Amino acid sequence: MGSALPIVAVVLASWLCLGGQVLAALRFARRPLAGAETGKQPPVSILKPLHGAEPGLYENLRSFVEQDYPSVQIVLGVNSPQDAALEAARVLIRDVPETDIALVVDSHIRGSNQKVSNLENMLTAVQHDTLVLADSDMRVDRGYLDAVTAPLRDSRIGVVTCLYKGVSTGGLWSDLGALQINFAFLPNALLADALGIGGGCFGATIALTRATLGRIGGFAPFRDELADDHRLGDAIRAVGLDVMLSRYLVEDLVYEPSFAALWRHELRWARTMRGLAPIGYVGSVATHPLAITFFAAAASGFAAGACLLFAVTLLLRWAAAGAVARALGLSTTRLWLLPLRDGLSFSVFVASFFVRRVRWRDLSLDVAPNGRMTVAD
Repeated sequence: MGSALPIVAVVLASWLCLGGQVLAALRFARRPLAGAETGKQPPVSILKPLHGAEPGLYENLRSFVEQDYPSVQIVLGVNSPQDAALEAARVLIRDVPETDIALVVDSHIRGSNQKVSNLENMLTAVQHDTLVLADSDMRVDRGYLDAVTAPLRDSRIGVVTCLYKGVSTGGLWSDLGALQINFAFLPNALLADALGIGGGCFGATIALTRATLGRIGGFAPFRDELADDHRLGDAIRAVGLDVMLSRYLVEDLVYEPSFAALWRHELRWARTMRGLAPIGYVGSVATHPLAITFFAAAASGFAAGACLLFAVTLLLRWAAAGAVARALGLSTTRLWLLPLRDGLSFSVFVASFFVRRVRWRDLSLDVAPNGRMTVAD
């Protein structure tokens, strides 16, 4: 009996975590969405670093153009004149000639993080003092820009950032990728925020002023950081400013063409999280209740009591996911895949303790314990 106590304790912690996720999602859903008064909206430059012709790229970019906002500049950037994203960028410029869109093609690379190099190159084309950075796979509605820039009127806020919900582009692997975002990453991030231990800064949206960016040394300090977005948030807090999590949820278009692509993507993300908060990451084993109870049942020879514990945990997991989905407006069409999704998530969790090299786009990267990276030989 004594040997089962640690398992029972972890399972109970997992159940509490599921309940906490639901409460955090409900609390988040009740937050008001910020907005500025008409006439008090400063001109904004949106920076969109691009790489590759991912599905839906044109529509993603178009959603940032079609904003209910008075003055917007779009800055698109690529590191190579052969980048496949250029086709969508040029079609967008052709389709909306009345929009102020700058296209920066610059192969100058500084450091191992090519996205950061891209952003540094793009700064030369920026016209306005309010900046919004957003990854290329994000899609928004017309009220987005007003919502994420309005809080910057408060001088205590250095950055406004957004969480995101996954929208699958179709296929099993993309569906599993979206499930990971919606029913693992997102509720855990909301729970951490509710407990005051979150503090994340996410590439889905980073809104700040040019002056604030200058106070932290621009993008240069993040040239070799795997988690450049999180490190930027840390730097903002280090100069005495706050990182605000907006109520706005961005849509992340999830495209995973194969199991290998999904595995590489999620392993890189997991290795990033382990580098950012190693102790907390070990403790996050409590967010894998299905895997814990399954292995406990297997170790017991699938005894009746252990199997019952697994069944109860499965039902609670489904119920909590359904409640989070209703609170945040998430799709539940593939929720039956959740046990498979959780098994894969636990495998990624375990594997992240045994890797130092990850794949990011076309590069192999060696990741140091502190999260800094170098291009592998």
